[in-house]
Amino acid sequence: MAQVRATIADRLFVLEAQEVERHLRDELPEPIGEHYVVIGGRRFPPKQVVGLATGLDRADFNTHQARRLLARLGFTVGRRSKDAVPVGAEGSGPHGGREAEVLRPYRGRWVAQRGLEVLIAADSPQAVLAWLDRHGQRADAMFLVPDREDQATGAAPA
Repeated sequence: MAQVRATIADRLFVLEAQEVERHLRDELPEPIGEHYVVIGGRRFPPKQVVGLATGLDRADFNTHQARRLLARLGFTVGRRSKDAVPVGAEGSGPHGGREAEVLRPYRGRWVAQRGLEVLIAADSPQAVLAWLDRHGQRADAMFLVPDREDQATGAAPA
């Protein structure tokens, strides 16, 4: 994996993508503002990631610096769209199949959802509720995303 040397707040850091992933393994993402970075299939605010990876206070760097550094490490960085829903052909199911596409990365995890936006995904409903409370967020729904077709459809396993 990639290794990057960067000076942030007059301090030199040598960061590796694997090490950044390790720092975030047991962390839940904070609410996404306008920008995000995808690490381990989850969207994180870039400043949360760089702050955890370097130990720096988030006031020591800006979002642009964090995004640029994370992109250099090979992570996907993006900007949240206004609709936050993948555009494509209408399919069957809720929201023309768009909801299934939005939830695909969260199979087997508990999610809190507002509209079609996944606010948080965690391994337990307690973790989801704690995150919502800690960040003052409200969700329209909270549920376990099925990880097998028979769970989603209610069909008996073969």
